[in-house]
Amino acid sequence: MTGTEQGIPDTKEAAAVVERRLHPVTPLRRAWAPVAVLVGWALHDPDQAQRQLTRLTTTTLVIGLAVLIPAAALYGFLSWWFTHYAVTGTELRIRTGLLFRRTAHIRLERIQAVDVTQPLLARVAGVAKLRLDVVGTDKKDELAFLGAAHARALRAELLARAAGFAPETAAEVGEAPSRQLLRVPPGVLAVSLLLTGATWGTLLAAVVVPALLWPATHSLWTVLATAVPLLGWAGASSVGRFVGEYDWTLAESPDGLRIDHGLLDRTHETVPPGRVQTVRIVEPVLWRRQGWVRVELDVAGSSNSVLLPVAPREIAESVVARVLPGVTVPPLASLAPAPRRAGRRVPLWWRGYGLAVTDEVFAARHGLLRRVLALVPHAKVQSVRLTQGPWQRALRLAHVRVDTGAGRTVTARQRDAEEAADLLRTQAERSRTGRRDAGPDRWMTQGRPD
Repeated sequence: MTGTEQGIPDTKEAAAVVERRLHPVTPLRRAWAPVAVLVGWALHDPDQAQRQLTRLTTTTLVIGLAVLIPAAALYGFLSWWFTHYAVTGTELRIRTGLLFRRTAHIRLERIQAVDVTQPLLARVAGVAKLRLDVVGTDKKDELAFLGAAHARALRAELLARAAGFAPETAAEVGEAPSRQLLRVPPGVLAVSLLLTGATWGTLLAAVVVPALLWPATHSLWTVLATAVPLLGWAGASSVGRFVGEYDWTLAESPDGLRIDHGLLDRTHETVPPGRVQTVRIVEPVLWRRQGWVRVELDVAGSSNSVLLPVAPREIAESVVARVLPGVTVPPLASLAPAPRRAGRRVPLWWRGYGLAVTDEVFAARHGLLRRVLALVPHAKVQSVRLTQGPWQRALRLAHVRVDTGAGRTVTARQRDAEEAADLLRTQAERSRTGRRDAGPDRWMTQGRPD
C-alpha cells in the first residue's frame, strides 16, 4: 500500500535489501524549498514584503543572505541524505524524513505505469525523474533525481517485476524491445494547432472584448488588463502544446505502447495494456478536410491522457486496435443517429449524436463542430444507468450512461426511450460476459517466462 508510515521491518529480507540514495545533484533541487517559502510569502502579501525590504540595510541584507543560502544548502543536503529507496521481491520502498520517518511501500503488482521525465535542466545535468502510477492513488510517487541511464534501468526492472519475472532475473531482463509505429512531424503538429478552434476563439476574444470595453470605459488599463491575459492564454495554449507535444513518437513493445515527446522537457511514458478504460477519437471541424483526428484515453490509475496529438484517421484507428486488442472502430455510417424529435430538446446539436454497440465496444458520439467518438470495451463497463428528465419523458427520450473503472462516464445522448431501456438490459449482460472472458491485465505477456 502506498504511503504506509512505518519503519522497515526487522527481518532477514529487510537485512538483505540494498538501499540506495538519489543522484548527488538532488540537493540542488531541494535546496530551493526554503527560498520558495519566502517567495510565496512575498507574493501573498506584496505590500508587506515591500515595506519589510525597504527597512533592510545593506548589512542586514548581506547577513540574511549569508544565513539563508547555507540554510537552504543544508536543507537540500539533509533531505537527500535521509532519502533512500530499495526494490525488494514484492515492493518498491521509499524512505524519507529526518525527524519524522516515512516509508512508502509500493506493491509491484499494483504499478500501472512507470514514466521517465527529463526537465530541461535535468537533461543538461544528465539526470531524470522516475514517476509511478499506482492503483488506488491519485498522485504519482516519484524518485527525483536518478542518473538518466540508471532511471531507465530501474524502470525496466520494475516493469519486469510487475510482469511476473523472478527478482533474481528481473534486473537482467533489461528494457523490452520496441518498434516505432508513428512519429508526428513538427510541421503537422504546428498546422493542427493553428487549425484548432479554441486558439482562434481566444484570439478573437482578445480582439473583440477590448474593442467593446474601450467605448464603455475609456480606460487603457482596463483594456490592457483584459487583452493581455487573453493573448497570453491563446499563446500558452498553442505554443505550450507545441512545446509539450513536439517530436511525439509512438512505439510498440511487450510492456505496452511507449510515448516519447517534448521539446524542452522530455517525457517517456508507457500505456499499459489491459488498463485502458476508454478511448476517444476527437475530430475538430477544421481538421476534417485534412482527415486528421486526435486520440485521447482514460487509463485506470494513470494520468496519461493523450495517445496521439494528431494523426490521419486510418493510422489512428490502427493504433486504437493495438490499445484495445480485438476492437474495430465502428464506421461513421454505422452510428445510429438520435431520433428527430430530439431536435425539440437540443436544436441542431442533436445531429452530432450517434450510437453503435458491437460485440466488443460501446461507442457513443457527441458534438457537431468538435466531434468526439468514445469507445468503451464491454469488459471495462462498471455500471450502466438510464437517466430521463421531465422533458425527455414527454418526448420519449433518455440518456444511457456507462461508467468505467477510471471514474469517467460515457453517455449515449437522447436515445429513444424503448431503445434505451433495451440497451440498459443488454449492456449489463455484455459487461458481465466481457469481464468473464477478459484476459489478465499483465505486462510483457510476450516476454514472460513459461
